[in-house]
Amino acid sequence: MPEIFVGDYVAEARKALKDPVLQGALADLQNRFGRGTEQAYQNLPEGPDLRLRAHDIRADAIANLDILLETLADNVRQHGGHVFFAADAKDAADYCLKIARRNGAKLAVKGKSMVSEEIGLNTVLMENGIEVAETDLGEYIIQLAEERPSHIIAPAIHKTRFDIGRLFKDKIGIEYTEDPPSLTRAARKMLREKFLAADIGFSGCNLACAETGHIATVSNEGNIRMSTTMPRIHVAIMGMERVVARLEDHDILLRLLCRGAAAQNMATYVSYVGGPRTANQVDGPEEFHLVVLDNGRSRILADAEFREMLCCIRCAACLNICPVYGKIGGHAYGHPYSGPVGAVVMPLLAGIDDAKDLCQGETLCGACQDACPVNIDIPRMLLALRHKLAEGDPGWGVSRSSGSEKLAYQFWSWMIRNRFIYDFFLKMASIGQNVLPYHNGMIRRLPPPMAGWTRDRDIQPVAGKSFMSRWKKNHRRR
Repeated sequence: MPEIFVGDYVAEARKALKDPVLQGALADLQNRFGRGTEQAYQNLPEGPDLRLRAHDIRADAIANLDILLETLADNVRQHGGHVFFAADAKDAADYCLKIARRNGAKLAVKGKSMVSEEIGLNTVLMENGIEVAETDLGEYIIQLAEERPSHIIAPAIHKTRFDIGRLFKDKIGIEYTEDPPSLTRAARKMLREKFLAADIGFSGCNLACAETGHIATVSNEGNIRMSTTMPRIHVAIMGMERVVARLEDHDILLRLLCRGAAAQNMATYVSYVGGPRTANQVDGPEEFHLVVLDNGRSRILADAEFREMLCCIRCAACLNICPVYGKIGGHAYGHPYSGPVGAVVMPLLAGIDDAKDLCQGETLCGACQDACPVNIDIPRMLLALRHKLAEGDPGWGVSRSSGSEKLAYQFWSWMIRNRFIYDFFLKMASIGQNVLPYHNGMIRRLPPPMAGWTRDRDIQPVAGKSFMSRWKKNHRRR
């Protein structure tokens, strides 16, 4: 599997915390979508407990994934489409390149797709002389800026209209404007030309239905529909877990997906694609290819501790509520998945040791599970990843992160179970802290190895007398 984790979590997080524009944008995003999603679940005809049923639907699909994928592939082929099972990112990208080359493609248009980011599709195509145009407005902005997405559904959330105005002036040659409708019209004009000239279109897949043999794509701009119907060739790429058994299940998950993503009852454009256009259809591709990507998902499937993560439908509801993501944004997590979902998925796909900062950086507050449309227990899996880092796990290739840290906690565990030793420790700490620097009654700086606790905050000093000593003293007076 190619290296898919990039970035320095700590450095990027510190950079984000100092960016007032990003802080304002993230706060606005979470105020609108985070709060709106909860109300959207309450307004479901079935009520918010539909999330529990959705979890069962996803768990059943994951448990029967081999059968569902075989059924899906058979039905797509019956519709005249082609299906390719890619073992890893290279297999998937190579297949996409082969289809493009075989059809003499010079220009590709692409709907927003996180899985295409995962396999590095744009880079592979462009290195082989094929122009790629992102057609989602946010992705188009990011592509012009030569940056990475910072959110699963709002990739340009970190950009202001002033940034975009300057970017469009420099990159597409329009007169500077900061008016959003004018900027949108300029992007639409450029992208319509790409749609009309494109030889091949790429998209992701929000959900696939084994029973009917189709995939569904969801957008609010219509760009995915144009990317998949106007070019002569359509290649859809999906993670192998994005399949459900029946159309009834598909309907439930699609409704929850839209509510989790943007607090909508339904997205503006929902497209169902199962093959090339037929003789009596006036639009649609002449060829349809479905690439089903593994890229480490089989390994997750085989592990009962993390299998639940495959239930994720990538709606970004957890990003829209997570207090950590709400401060550091998406770039800190690496590429391509961010937020609580990224904090679990990226270590499992890219290596737990390599991506350990992600799972250690979350608060375990549980807001992600409360917001998740399929009620995935992300905090449990974050703790499981931390346990592997603490103890090591040869099966996942994880080395113990710090033997001294484990010894310190073992000592702490022994000490707090011995009343005399614990009281003695508290007494020594209350005396020793007098030599530390103070400000307004708070300790400003602790010595190593605890200095990290006071790097960005002051800390309350240890009380001169413990609660137990005060209790005993007061009890004797009665």
